[in-house]
Amino acid sequence: MKLTKLVAVLGLLLILLAVNWSIYKQEQVLAQGKTVLLKLAPVDPRSLMRGDYMALQFEIANQIRSALLHQNADSQTPYKLEPQEGYVVVKLNQQNQAEFVRIDHGDALVGNELRLFFRVRHGMVKFATNAFFFQEGKASEYENAEFGEFRVGDDGNLLLVDLKQ
Repeated sequence: MKLTKLVAVLGLLLILLAVNWSIYKQEQVLAQGKTVLLKLAPVDPRSLMRGDYMALQFEIANQIRSALLHQNADSQTPYKLEPQEGYVVVKLNQQNQAEFVRIDHGDALVGNELRLFFRVRHGMVKFATNAFFFQEGKASEYENAEFGEFRVGDDGNLLLVDLKQ
């Protein structure tokens, strides 16, 4: 009986440690991560504002999709994107706005290039999130947003922090 309780307590401590470590890592990205702005792409206006969040789509996701489809041109399914994960290489301009360079294949980065992690799910390219949640009654502050502001960690993972005009 005592061994069972000890195992349960150790298991709980291990879970709490893992959760807190994950939170710590994300807080470090927010505090020290590189600021990157991704241009928003038009979204179906009926799904743009839904209660206290805004549906998001990014122009660079469309560029990644085109590049991946171009890579698939010789495959059995040239017009379909299979679920996958990868990195895109972007170049940051003076305002930290990301510009598509290429799909990453492990080549060295040059100048002000940066790797961003992406996923393909259900044929759609996705970054950290596809929605921005805001405080009730604050929708008007974000209606004219042009960019998603992210913090990027050394591993290319993104955290959405704000929307900017």
